[in-house]
Amino acid sequence: MLHRLAQLLKTAQMSLFDNDLPDAVPTAPAVETPAVLPRGGHMMRLNGHPVAYELRRARRRSIGFTVTDQGLRVSAPKWIAHVDIERALQQKSDWIVRKLREQQERVQRMRAARVVWADGCEVPYLGSPLRVRLDASLIQPLSGRRRAAQVTVLQDVDANEQPCLRLGLPPDAAAEQICAAVQGWLQRQALRLFEIRCLHYAVQMDVQMSSLRLSSAQGRWGSASASGAIRLNWRLIHMPMSVIDYVVVHELAHLREMNHSARFWAIVEDALPDFERARQHLKQVALPEFEERAA
Repeated sequence: MLHRLAQLLKTAQMSLFDNDLPDAVPTAPAVETPAVLPRGGHMMRLNGHPVAYELRRARRRSIGFTVTDQGLRVSAPKWIAHVDIERALQQKSDWIVRKLREQQERVQRMRAARVVWADGCEVPYLGSPLRVRLDASLIQPLSGRRRAAQVTVLQDVDANEQPCLRLGLPPDAAAEQICAAVQGWLQRQALRLFEIRCLHYAVQMDVQMSSLRLSSAQGRWGSASASGAIRLNWRLIHMPMSVIDYVVVHELAHLREMNHSARFWAIVEDALPDFERARQHLKQVALPEFEERAA
């Protein structure tokens, strides 16, 4: 009986809102697999949906709710009765259901953005798909004692006039090699483009940028220091130009206001009146996976 309950809990948590996902994102059929009931595992209905959650007792004064890709976690003081915890869950049901829906959709977007690194794969570049082609004719042998082939890249268009990136790699190149070559090219393009956009907006906003560097920070698109140093995440090169400009303006605005006050947002809006649309795009974007290298 306990094993069956564990299966139901896992199915309820992982399949929540599957039917509400866009048709363009295929989902695998549900398959029952053995599951282990997590410590403190519980289930209840919120807004008509069965929701599994993990309950943790902690030294705190109030009940806290956290939604991650693992589902819902509830942290509660040891002295609060379980019936009061479930009452709090019902009170927060709208928020919980919405966050679970957003998390489920985010996972689906990340699956759709996954790249199989091979000839013909696509990566987003400035908001549009860029096809990767392997072209052994572009290989340039290195002179001297080094026997390795030099990887060269060429931006081009294919027979269907789709933008493509031609890599000087053999047809049997390893996925890691293709991934590294694409990442290196994207980072070089990012540095060149970001510098142009930073200089453009620095003049418009009357601020002084002392330096620009790329970053690979997880979950952070940019940063600015009081010295005028700007760091921008190279993964922004996947985004449309409007989104890149928003992050550039956001960081340059910090050179005048090192906070997120109303004055700061007024500076951003003055440079980019339609910045809110780009800001929302950043909250929903899903990017292809790369093996991170130092920028």
